[in-house]
Amino acid sequence: MVQGEEEFWAEVSTIGRMNRMNLARMWEFCSEKKHKLLVYEYVENGSLDKHLFLSSSSSNSTVLGWDRRFKIALATAKGLAYLHHECLEWVIHCDVKPENILLNCDFEPKISDFGLAKLCQRDDQGLLSELSRIRDTKGYMAPEWTTNLPLTAKVDVYSYGVVILELVLGIHLLSVKVEGDYLEEEEISRFTKFVIFAKGKMQEGDDLWMENSVDPRLEGEFSRNQAVKMVEIGLSCVEDDRNKRPTIESIVQILVECEDETT
Repeated sequence: MVQGEEEFWAEVSTIGRMNRMNLARMWEFCSEKKHKLLVYEYVENGSLDKHLFLSSSSSNSTVLGWDRRFKIALATAKGLAYLHHECLEWVIHCDVKPENILLNCDFEPKISDFGLAKLCQRDDQGLLSELSRIRDTKGYMAPEWTTNLPLTAKVDVYSYGVVILELVLGIHLLSVKVEGDYLEEEEISRFTKFVIFAKGKMQEGDDLWMENSVDPRLEGEFSRNQAVKMVEIGLSCVEDDRNKRPTIESIVQILVECEDETT
């Protein structure tokens, strides 16, 4: 894995000191002049996007069932909660997206790619200056990335919100790579239209619409209450005002409370 010097050492220093079930574990690293290598544990089922966004006609992978999707949502939240609340130093991942959520043989998620992650001492109250380089999928980035606001753990919450909505819907809400200073209008409208539509239905107290919105490949095999909770969480996470977003710790608690429900 070839990376910039700063990103490489950020990843080594961040993930190298952690050992948590829902974080991809780094075994070794090597840095020799321009040659850099990170050796991670082998994660058998690859990244979440490879399983979540496949067409129903694909013969290479089985569609993720609802129970697995819910467990991935919960376990990913637990991994982020560890970074945000349990580490001696707060860690903000800064690049949460399906491509960076790996699945082991049991489809347990492991958060990976800490190249943009930043450490913050607890007495700094979680504040960070903006990063000088922004890469990868822009659609998962919170609005703070394009303003002068300092970055906090709420940027991860925003990204997680997009991911959890995609777990419910089974489609890429935002999938444009950064190649300039704009997003394609079509991709923005897909995300915006869903958020406006879903918020309206939630305010009306109508959850019947979920039947037609949840990934049709599931053929109706899902827990409606869990789906509603996940959408509610996703919508609260993608608020433009970061002060209105929940903490990842509170998200874990909400999901745990409905964990035992079955499809």
